[in-house]
Amino acid sequence: MRDTVLLHAIKSAILALFFMVALPAFADEQVRFDKEPLLIQTAAGKVLHFTVEIASTPDQRAYGLMFRKTMADDAGMIFDFDEPRRVTMWMENTILPLDMLFADDTGTIRHIKENATPYSRDIIDSMSPVKYVVELNAGIAAKLGIKPGDRIVSATTTKKSK
Repeated sequence: MRDTVLLHAIKSAILALFFMVALPAFADEQVRFDKEPLLIQTAAGKVLHFTVEIASTPDQRAYGLMFRKTMADDAGMIFDFDEPRRVTMWMENTILPLDMLFADDTGTIRHIKENATPYSRDIIDSMSPVKYVVELNAGIAAKLGIKPGDRIVSATTTKKSK
């Protein structure tokens, strides 16, 4: 009886380990993102260049940058929410610390959450209706002087509404 319980516990542990290792890899294979250039025009007159992945479907927005271990300084992700609304996000399963730029339907940045904590379940609130969220590596907003009132411009932000 004790051997059966021990064998069952070992099988369960192996199965759990498999899912911990394999699930992120499987999920990564299922969610694909297109890329596009994105500019941030600062009030100070600078134009900052990035290449971002586009998260425009519910599955893409739910997956976002989860499980990523690295990202180039000039890379990021833009979340397109179709219509302006108050947005809440969190960092569960997100390894990288991030800066989040919350922008309205004109691309104007309304709020910035700097240095979002990896793996945190704390709610990050847009504070007002937004249509876009741009995620960049933590520290980039401060390093480059990105502030509310600056504007994001990309093919996603300039496309016509449905």
